Amino acid sequence: MKYFWLFLCFFITTSFVAQTKIKGQIIDFDTKVPIAFATITYNNTKFNADWEGKFSVNVNDFKVPIKVNFKGYYEKITYPEPKVANITIKLVNDLNEKKAEIYTENGVNNIIKKVIENRKSNDPEKGLSSFQYKNYEYLQVTANPDSISSKIDTIYKKRFLRKPLMKLDSTNYKFKKFSEKQHLYQTEKVNLIQRNHSQYKETVLATRMAGFKQPVYEYLGLKLISYSVYENPFEILEIPVQNPISNFGRKLYNYKLIDTVKIDGRNAYRIYFEPKKLNTNRLRGLLYIDTINFAICKAYFRIYGVVNINATYTFDYRKDIDIWFPKNRKFKVSKGNNYEDIKILGGTIKFSSDLDLTESKNATDQAYVSIESTPFDIEINKPISISKPRVKIEVPKSSLEQESDYWNVFKKDTIDKRKLRTYTSIDSLSLSEKIEHKLFLGRKIINGYFPVSIFDIDLRSIAKYNNFEGFRLGIGAVTNSKLSEKYKVAFYGAYGLMDEEFKFGITPSYLVHNNSETWVSASYTDDISEIAQTNFLTDSRRFKIYDPRPINISTFYNNKMSSAFIESKFLPKTSSYFGISHNQIQPLFDYTFINDGKSYTDYTITAVQLAFQWNPFSNYMQTPVGKIEYEKRHPKFSIQYTQSLPNILENDFVFSKLDFKTYYELPYLSGQKSSILLQTGIAFGDVPITHLYSIVPNNLNRDAILQRITFAGKNSFETMYFNEFFSNKYASLQLKHTFNKIRLGYKINPEFTVVTRMAVGSNNKNNQHIGIGYKTLEDGFFESGIECNKIFKGFGLVAFYRYGPNQLPNFDDNIAIKVSYYLDLGF
Repeated sequence: MKYFWLFLCFFITTSFVAQTKIKGQIIDFDTKVPIAFATITYNNTKFNADWEGKFSVNVNDFKVPIKVNFKGYYEKITYPEPKVANITIKLVNDLNEKKAEIYTENGVNNIIKKVIENRKSNDPEKGLSSFQYKNYEYLQVTANPDSISSKIDTIYKKRFLRKPLMKLDSTNYKFKKFSEKQHLYQTEKVNLIQRNHSQYKETVLATRMAGFKQPVYEYLGLKLISYSVYENPFEILEIPVQNPISNFGRKLYNYKLIDTVKIDGRNAYRIYFEPKKLNTNRLRGLLYIDTINFAICKAYFRIYGVVNINATYTFDYRKDIDIWFPKNRKFKVSKGNNYEDIKILGGTIKFSSDLDLTESKNATDQAYVSIESTPFDIEINKPISISKPRVKIEVPKSSLEQESDYWNVFKKDTIDKRKLRTYTSIDSLSLSEKIEHKLFLGRKIINGYFPVSIFDIDLRSIAKYNNFEGFRLGIGAVTNSKLSEKYKVAFYGAYGLMDEEFKFGITPSYLVHNNSETWVSASYTDDISEIAQTNFLTDSRRFKIYDPRPINISTFYNNKMSSAFIESKFLPKTSSYFGISHNQIQPLFDYTFINDGKSYTDYTITAVQLAFQWNPFSNYMQTPVGKIEYEKRHPKFSIQYTQSLPNILENDFVFSKLDFKTYYELPYLSGQKSSILLQTGIAFGDVPITHLYSIVPNNLNRDAILQRITFAGKNSFETMYFNEFFSNKYASLQLKHTFNKIRLGYKINPEFTVVTRMAVGSNNKNNQHIGIGYKTLEDGFFESGIECNKIFKGFGLVAFYRYGPNQLPNFDDNIAIKVSYYLDLGF
């Protein structure tokens, strides 16, 4: 009997060991990106990891190793441990092994080739004559409470030039308890999607946001991921990436045929794809391809990087039209291997930086953004009438007034108690902390205003400084909608402490058409202006604590200007301006203009101006409060024409000016961005120096480098001296690339930008300008530099070097060092 019990214990123990299951994931050692379908060998049995690099294995002998192989990597041998249920296996690149090129016309690539060839007929947006459907979309910012540790940690808070402060941190505990009760944030909307030939329209039928009586309209147009799997470029977090089924995609991705499965009773190829350069942020995932019509019938997408992104698309097969039509779309964003703080959704969710990639130490890093959208009431190939097709999204006032009963239709079978609590608790939180008012206030401030009763105070008019006026103190405001939605009056007054002169202006306006935001205005100002500058009248006003360039400018002119003008957004994707002005100009420096043998020390210019800003790639939303550019795409174009009017209101000179500007910005998923600014102008006729071009110089004419240190401008030529060049025609080009922030220590996280600027110009009427010396730009002007911005509290340093034909003889004179400042308002 004793031997029987010993045998039984041995048998039970052996059986227990035989049933030990270990879960694991295979990732790249350098990039931390999962390696899909790697070959795993354990105890002479081979199998494959899934597309996320995950696997599980029943271990019956801990002395037998787990071997992992994948082409292009060294073999990895790992021994399982009895008390370790989850393992991560990191494979190292074998740089000596040449990876096979899969871009061929055979096998899986032939399938992908047929998908590309049949894209037009399989894409519902192109293969159908028309369709419309309603779409329910639910967004939540939430966290899984089970993934959050409830322990209270001891942390050390860094302090500048002092010993770290030890304190107890209960953030994890509080966050876990909060997440068990409710989501962090949520919002819902129902929209009507319509497509008819080349026209597309989205009409919001209902929307509600936790904590807000009125929605944040910008969210309603938020496009975190492309609606269509056929779209190219494919968009993730509003960043374009190359689609794996685009014409160019086959050169960027490798494909692997896994097997064939059934979906809706039809056979489908299951194909895995990943970037040929595994360390890139491009898409990777699974495509399910119909074996007959080569349409996508299911898709999984994933990106690993500073944030981890997962997207799932499912489709229904419509036998009558041989089309796979969208059924459901899910999207999730969570923390990745970010080395700096990342904010998405305007800061609604923030992932803090963390060098430990295996286990986050910040509770909020367990939060994620989730979106799910489901089409219903689908109509295909029926006559569809699209109203107001010029705007992509329309938000009628009725969509903001739906009762709670309307939303009960969209409840799932299992009631999400956290969802119910989120609306009630965040609504009360919104009332107690006045979140809606803070958002309203933030929108005002970022545009340069602070609301006080019926007035919005103009923050730009309070205090300024320049070399001519010294400190300029003043007050300005514009009436707001509390007084009237049809009328507004803008006004300001200022006094220069150095020139001891008052300046003022007043502009009454009337709203002619609400939807197109068409305003008719009249204005009178008596103020000073910088000479030879081009201001595009359709540029948006953005708030700055200071405008760095005028601080060091001494050459201004007084301008008493009367004008009448119209501003409108009537044309699609266009802001327009048309006005006529009468200007009495007095240069406030030694200057005489010679025209037709007559000398002018002051003069009158009467002119008309026509200006447009065209954003052809942006998308616009029509809301009860006007048009909103919800998708800001590049390039953008500005064009402006000025014509003086001979013999009208004592006009002294006849001339024309044509100005053009285009701006292109390319953001990357890594957080870096590149930009190009091209600007040009040409003036014909008799143009005084006040209306020529000086191409935004920003350097002081002083001998020592340290004496020339001042604030850097946004797009200024930092090594070009004030009044050094004047042109009646010019072209300038600026190239920039901004890298990710670098963490150096206590709140010191600089952001580096490399910049190159160049300009060329000429002036064929130099003999008309007496009293001011200058050069011309026939040989061109070149400078390059490095900006080290946001080093501490928004302050940074920039350094530029001047070279080329206009390089100065003394080496030091070609160097400019400046202080930069960026204000983060947090809106």
